Amino acid sequence: MEQVTDHILAAARKVIAVHINYPSRAAQRGRTPEQPSYFLKPSSSLALSGSTVERPAGCELLGYEGEIALVIGKPARRVSLEDAWGHVQWVTASNDLGVYDLRYADKGSNLRSKGGDGFTPVGPALIPAADVDPSGLRIRTWHNGELVQDDTTEELLFPFARLVADLSQLLTLETGDIILSGTPAGASVAQPGDVIEVEVTAGGFSSGRLTTTVTEGTTALADFGARPKADDAQREEAYGSREAAGLAAVVPVLTPELKKKLESVATATLSSQLRKRGLNNVSIDGLQSTRPERRVVGLARTLRYVPNREDLFTTHGGGFNAQKRAIDSVNEGEILVMEARGEKGTGTVGDILALRAQMRGAAAIITDGGVRDYSAVAGLDMPTYFANPHPAVLGRRHIPWDTDITIACGGATVQPGDIIVADSDGILVIPPAIAGELVDECIEQEKEESFIFEMVKQGNSVDGLYPMNAQWRARYAEWEGSHSD
Repeated sequence: MEQVTDHILAAARKVIAVHINYPSRAAQRGRTPEQPSYFLKPSSSLALSGSTVERPAGCELLGYEGEIALVIGKPARRVSLEDAWGHVQWVTASNDLGVYDLRYADKGSNLRSKGGDGFTPVGPALIPAADVDPSGLRIRTWHNGELVQDDTTEELLFPFARLVADLSQLLTLETGDIILSGTPAGASVAQPGDVIEVEVTAGGFSSGRLTTTVTEGTTALADFGARPKADDAQREEAYGSREAAGLAAVVPVLTPELKKKLESVATATLSSQLRKRGLNNVSIDGLQSTRPERRVVGLARTLRYVPNREDLFTTHGGGFNAQKRAIDSVNEGEILVMEARGEKGTGTVGDILALRAQMRGAAAIITDGGVRDYSAVAGLDMPTYFANPHPAVLGRRHIPWDTDITIACGGATVQPGDIIVADSDGILVIPPAIAGELVDECIEQEKEESFIFEMVKQGNSVDGLYPMNAQWRARYAEWEGSHSD
């Protein structure tokens, strides 16, 4: 097979990289794009196998990403999906290197973070594209000899032909141009002295191992430009997880203990304690439940619909829109809360998407709009809280617009991460910062109310008992002591 040479690199006028394309990477990042998005790397970043790459002086986070590179063989301009693969001549291995310390500087263009000299090694061998199935390639990456990435192109979010066809709609892909097609999960950070290897295989073909050695830069970045900055958010992104970055785990807001306590107290009690704290507008009103016998507690995820406008529905209503993205990203125990403006003249969710939310482990769906396929939705184990059944699809009145933002639902403001408690008595939105103290006082209130209920049952008047005066407080203290574990 032909080898990647300086001549091949010199022919590349453009290097175009895809942000997210592998489902494993999308799951790791917590977002699944509706359409492919791209950034440019300068051709001066290209390097051959066996080269070294410098981690700039003062930088901490040199990330590596094993990728499959597509080399354009003949110009492509406004090509169809069916013809697009025929414009790719070669397939080979690549490494999309970058320093996370400089990501902040260019607001998404990645020029400084991923455009450095040697930041795009490719090779060593070129696999003929015409001889392989683009959905049957395998990519593997080794970090100091340890296999860290291993995935295939069978279930790409955006198959290779789509990338070529999509890019060609607006720009001409010229002979020699290189497309980096995304990285799977497992990308991480390399230190000076580390060796990164990437290999692409397809049937009996192999690119061979693309080898890159990391060195430490000795020339500091000038102070008239962007200076390296690294924080824990960037470390988590670079390494792929907080654990891999050596960071302490984030303590969940809704711990199992807190969740159990919230499940144990009445919604009415929670409401009264919220009111004592001056929080009077924290109930989602006017909804009914498919499972009125169930009580759910979970963290809010949010979805916002805006009124339908036909030109905007064309761009935002179809495909993997905000509604589907919200449903497909809800996690175990979370509650998807929808802002539908109280619009009852159409559905906001139906049986298939409600089932998908249940399969994802959602604790509930809450919408202040209508529900389609009511019987099927009501048959699910997961509760859905809604204004009314309605047979129409959401496009009659709504455009799915945005997710994980502050919304209004049933007269209440809901933010992502708020704690939702819902049952047949109502739906409450609890600010997470006060939840622990709030529920402890609810537990104490319900103990007092149990005592009061028992005293009334014995024939005592509520005068002085409800609320308790000093005399009854003393009797309550004795009663509490006799009923303590």
